[in-house]
Amino acid sequence: MKKTKYFLVFALLCLVVPQFTVYAQQPHQEGKLIIIGGGHRPEALVQRIIKEAQLHKGGYGIILPMSSAEPDSAVFYAKKQFVAAGLSNVVGLQVYKDENLRETKLDSIKNAKMIYISGGDQNRFMRVISGTSAEAAIHEAFKNGSIVAGTSAGAAVMSKLMITGNELKHPDYSSTFKNIEAKNIDIQSGLGMVKGVIIDQHFVKRSRYNRLISAIIEHPELIGIGIDESTALLVEGNSVEVLGESQVIVFKNPTKSKFEQNGKLGAKNLELDIYLPGQKFKLN
Repeated sequence: MKKTKYFLVFALLCLVVPQFTVYAQQPHQEGKLIIIGGGHRPEALVQRIIKEAQLHKGGYGIILPMSSAEPDSAVFYAKKQFVAAGLSNVVGLQVYKDENLRETKLDSIKNAKMIYISGGDQNRFMRVISGTSAEAAIHEAFKNGSIVAGTSAGAAVMSKLMITGNELKHPDYSSTFKNIEAKNIDIQSGLGMVKGVIIDQHFVKRSRYNRLISAIIEHPELIGIGIDESTALLVEGNSVEVLGESQVIVFKNPTKSKFEQNGKLGAKNLELDIYLPGQKFKLN
């Protein structure tokens, strides 16, 4: 009788343990990032977003317009190309500053196959989203396989340390920096979707070399990535593919070189690479 009892317990463990082991060895499949440098989105780029998010197979995508001063317009224009591609499952979702988010709204973010962050002002977006349950929901969706995409301001927020566009020494806004100066570039916290990099957008069109060079001298642990208009990065883990029509400029400061004289920054042995559509590279 005792032997029979032990046999039954052993048989039950044989059934249960393998199932538990298989479950434990299947971690969530992290999603991908599509980081767009602003400007016009080529049709082929939109099709690639749809393909990566598998929106043509069902589910839905959401547009977060909080970067924009006119969120309704931001949703309309962001959605337009998806509608032209035959999709009706992409919708706008506005989050307000200090909003007490209901679980249904959070679920709408967590379960979206694509989360698209519009252009505008990256500081405006982060003032709304930083430290909220909505920010946590974006990360949860990404962790579970969703595509997170963003253009212009929506590209800048992707890195943990974010270029705000402001100059600390020159308060009048300029689309590019006129100098490479110490303690001038304003860096704030972004979403941190991609680690170890800092992102600039509209890069070649607006000649933003000075501010990205300033960033990697002041923060040499980061890779500086400048994405031109109508161009994007497809980031999957540590691998990056360039999409679109123009160039991606990558700056590195491998020796952490930095010296300063009369407020101006200097450095030696900086690295610069220029990537074209279709080319791939690693983040380290």
